Amino acid sequence: MKAAIIVFPGSNCDRDLAVAFEKAGADVTMVWHKDTELPAGVDIVGIPGGFSFGDYLRCGAIAANSPICRSVVAHAEKGGYALGICNGFQVLTETGLLPGALRRNANLKYICKPVGLRVETTDTIYTGGYDKGQEILIPIAHHDGNYYVDDAKLAELKGEERIAFTYLENPNGSVADIAGVVSRNRRVLGMMPHPERMAEPEHGGTDGSAMFRNMVDQLVTA
Repeated sequence: MKAAIIVFPGSNCDRDLAVAFEKAGADVTMVWHKDTELPAGVDIVGIPGGFSFGDYLRCGAIAANSPICRSVVAHAEKGGYALGICNGFQVLTETGLLPGALRRNANLKYICKPVGLRVETTDTIYTGGYDKGQEILIPIAHHDGNYYVDDAKLAELKGEERIAFTYLENPNGSVADIAGVVSRNRRVLGMMPHPERMAEPEHGGTDGSAMFRNMVDQLVTA
């Protein structure tokens, strides 16, 4: 299984994400934001956390207009897989691959701590390694993680079971406690918490490792 990790100026979780994929058995290539094409044969694109372009304008807005993101969008529109974590989630909403927007945290403060999540659907390669309703512990580290969609889009997300994770105790004001959502074809996931930071025992827990193992297993056999 081949994964490509996009690197922007200000990315700070790109190596963490690459290591999580590699430990799960993926062949990983790092891709600079000024590149115009993804490597041949890529199965999944990872867009890491960090502060791309210093979070100027809106978080993820400049990154979403980088040359490589045109290829990321084309990859996803052809049915390819993409995972955006934290700033990567913001980038995916800015490209239009996922609905909604990430706003300033309700308390207007940067939050960095482990939080409890509930797995809301297992019908994706990202969540298939968990049980529906399972509670897991994953860290957050963001200033603009307050997920928003209007009532109509929220009803659509719920009706199509596209809410992947919810917070057990909402840390940032996200509508309906949403921590992650998937695209209509269930191949693109955006989430604010960092599973790559809870993928090895040395991290203090391994609740994120099931996500990477399942992704690799599913895409190897696809």
